[in-house]
Amino acid sequence: MGSRTYDTIILGAGAAGLMCALTAGQRGRRVLLLDHANKVGKKILISGGGRCNFTNLNPDHDRFLSKNKHFAKSALSRYTAKDFVALVGRYSIAWHEKTLGQLFCNGSAKEIVAMLLKECALGNVEIRLDQQVAEIAHINGEYIVNGNKAATLVIATGGPSIPKMGATAFAYDIARQFGLKIVEPTPALVPFTLSSDEQLFRALSGVSTEVIVRCGKTTFREAALFTHKGLSGPAILQISSYWKHGQSITTDFLPDLRPGWLIVAKKDRPRSHFRAVLGQHLPDRLTQALAERILINSELANIPDKILTEIEEKLANWVFTPNGTEGFSKAEVTLGGIDTNGLSSQTMEAKNQPGLYFIGEAVDVTGWLGGYNFQWAWSSGWAAGQVV
Repeated sequence: MGSRTYDTIILGAGAAGLMCALTAGQRGRRVLLLDHANKVGKKILISGGGRCNFTNLNPDHDRFLSKNKHFAKSALSRYTAKDFVALVGRYSIAWHEKTLGQLFCNGSAKEIVAMLLKECALGNVEIRLDQQVAEIAHINGEYIVNGNKAATLVIATGGPSIPKMGATAFAYDIARQFGLKIVEPTPALVPFTLSSDEQLFRALSGVSTEVIVRCGKTTFREAALFTHKGLSGPAILQISSYWKHGQSITTDFLPDLRPGWLIVAKKDRPRSHFRAVLGQHLPDRLTQALAERILINSELANIPDKILTEIEEKLANWVFTPNGTEGFSKAEVTLGGIDTNGLSSQTMEAKNQPGLYFIGEAVDVTGWLGGYNFQWAWSSGWAAGQVV
């Protein structure tokens, strides 16, 4: 296909890029959407176990991490979760709410991608796949990409998380080319790895239980999953975005039990074995591992109340010190990215480079687990699509 002139060129046919393209196209803009992959929306297709956790009903701005905690407010307030749910409703895509406001397709994530493509078609968006972009030039007020020209250019190529899906740091290279700063990118929503001194817990691979995890002042209550490398599960992925190397994670294994529960159990069932009582609340393998660590192997009647109180404290404040994470290869998203101080929160346009926009995961805005990052993609894509 030959070179042409467009109103806008968008790089990256993921969630943010597709939303920007369909929004601009339906405003009557001539839009070219390019991606180096062989299909659009690859991350959409694998998200939520193939059912796409496409938004969250509670996308408050304080559930997004950024050096500028106020940056996301504008876009999130102007294109909301209700707006995207309404779009899904127009296509009769059945969905359900899981825990904590998370919305999933009843069927397949393919329905979301098909919907976005139909919306792009309504806006006459031209989509070209398998497009490798070697360089971007800006000459006489026009952006030139693979010989195609446009007055505006939108970068929606994401961050480096999940490289097997084709993710790269391309967006950061373009940002630097045009003088924007980068907040150091790190893996987020990512499993922890544990050192050899936590080997006992690493042997619990596959065991899951609901916990409260704490890192600093931040807490999450969801399931934690032991893996052959360390810790994962929703609670761990959430807290990983707040963790810095060297910090400890405090875990409450029994969040529903009130202080004194072991002493009450001792009064009610003095002949009960400690391990049996603990096993009423936790999976068997985890019960065994914790009991071995606590070094208690007797009936409650034989354990002084003071020791029982200490055990309660230990179980409510168990400390793990991860030695790292599983990195970008297993990170669901990227923390950090293009510094928002260089962008307009209203339009996502670079302040020092007219006509250049950055949206989605490429920007230093990272949501919690549970549909927040998709909502940021829809909102930031829409915001840019209104003006390009």
